[in-house]
Amino acid sequence: MDFQLKSHKKIRQLIERGVEISNPGTLDIGEEVNADQISEKGVKIYPGCRIYGSRTVISSGCKLGYEAPVTIEDCQLGSAVELKGGFFSKSVFLDKANMGMGAHVREGCILEEQVSGAHSVGLKQTILFPFVTLGSLINFCDCFMAGGTSRDNHSEVGSSYIHFNFTSDADKTTPSLIGDVPRGVMLNQPPIFLGGQGGIIGPVRLGYGNVVAAGSILRHDYSQDNQLIFEKAPASSVKDYIPAAYPGIDRVVENNILYVANLTALEEWYTHIRKPFLGAQPFGLLLYDGVMEQLSAAKKERLQRLKKMAQKAVSPSLKQLKSESISEKQALYKHMEDIEDVLCEKIQDDITEKAQEAFLQEFRQSGGNDQRPYIETIQKLPPDVSAKGVKWLQGIVDYYCQRISTVIPSLKLFGTF
Repeated sequence: MDFQLKSHKKIRQLIERGVEISNPGTLDIGEEVNADQISEKGVKIYPGCRIYGSRTVISSGCKLGYEAPVTIEDCQLGSAVELKGGFFSKSVFLDKANMGMGAHVREGCILEEQVSGAHSVGLKQTILFPFVTLGSLINFCDCFMAGGTSRDNHSEVGSSYIHFNFTSDADKTTPSLIGDVPRGVMLNQPPIFLGGQGGIIGPVRLGYGNVVAAGSILRHDYSQDNQLIFEKAPASSVKDYIPAAYPGIDRVVENNILYVANLTALEEWYTHIRKPFLGAQPFGLLLYDGVMEQLSAAKKERLQRLKKMAQKAVSPSLKQLKSESISEKQALYKHMEDIEDVLCEKIQDDITEKAQEAFLQEFRQSGGNDQRPYIETIQKLPPDVSAKGVKWLQGIVDYYCQRISTVIPSLKLFGTF
């Protein structure tokens, strides 16, 4: 009873602040929720919703639970976000993002401006750049997706799509880069289309402008741009199964390292570019803190998963493998701490630093400090300025790849460096 009284007190507090609650008796709001982090402007909470967590932020114009009850736990919502029904935990939703009924969004997700999802979408450790649109009945965990220039020209994931993120060896070294951070943040790349009733067996890299035919299950990287992709199903066969064999482990390791390097590039983008824009809006710095927390957690998640795979890769089943395959796996296990150290270190590179300074100077001169919204500012950058930004961020990604190939040459990764 005491708990109910505290919840009712919190609900009254929100109503007094101006939050529209049509049926207060059906709500449950945790005692730890900070009412000062819920805007009094245009927020509407429909019947049956539950709001928990001291870190929860609900900005102006948000609507919760229009199609079905919503549960929120330690999420940060930008302005005009609509969560129409489902469960949302430890994730960030920037301005005008929306998700339909039956959504299940767990920790580690960042949905940037105007991201849209239809009904029954499952996400975890997922990062979606502006305008990305998800159809219905989708499981899209452990991946990054960008592409598109506006709501009318957006990357799309067709209905009944799956990102297969769990292997037969019970690990998740499967993060896929659908697009990339350096080019994606500029909001000037052609959209990516993943046809419905298809899937990706992570980790996979996919270039911009690519169209994947409906029903295709991707098992290979397609890092080139503007490709029409059809993948045939494997021929029927039966063969001996060797647990933790990890065929093509070098590709898996490379894609995981590239993923973490892209996350670091995104951290730098938020630190130097996005933070001032977010700081100019109510609750914006709380949104920024939420994003940075999720990016840090995502890097730890990826390194933890890679470390677990390295441990399994030197299991007793190695005796059944070829000697060259054994040496690759032993080298990964031996140098896993070195990989972690490199990916967690701060960049110390004059070329990358100069590229950053060159872009930031051009960015400010091109209107990066005026009062225009973030999306509009990025969309109006001259192509040569955007190119400098790509050079800076790609330099960050290349730095970590080159460092690993230099510090740990026995792994024979990133042969281009």
